[in-house]
Amino acid sequence: MKMIIVALAVVAVVAAAPADVPVSQILRSEFDQKPDGSYSYSYETDNGINIQAVGEIKQAVDEENKPHDVVVVRGIYEYINDQGKKETITYFADETGYHAEGESIPKAPVASR
Repeated sequence: MKMIIVALAVVAVVAAAPADVPVSQILRSEFDQKPDGSYSYSYETDNGINIQAVGEIKQAVDEENKPHDVVVVRGIYEYINDQGKKETITYFADETGYHAEGESIPKAPVASR
């Protein structure tokens, strides 16, 4: 199901692209989903985009201390920015939210005492 959503999102983005913008070619695309809900995917395009992610099932507790399954996603993506420089972003997303790191990601100021 997730693969269908990803595929539809890609189609929507390509369809919305202005006609004078060249469309990138997918050089490699892989997707593997396990019966337990975990998955991995990666793809690479000819314009420098490279994406890899792994989703794993983890038990977490909610506000009422009841256990439930969550998907923890860890990944990396790379692209060429407007200045022609490769940007690399690593991230994870879990029950605490989305956490990204990379040179172009703003850093929270350190609190001083």
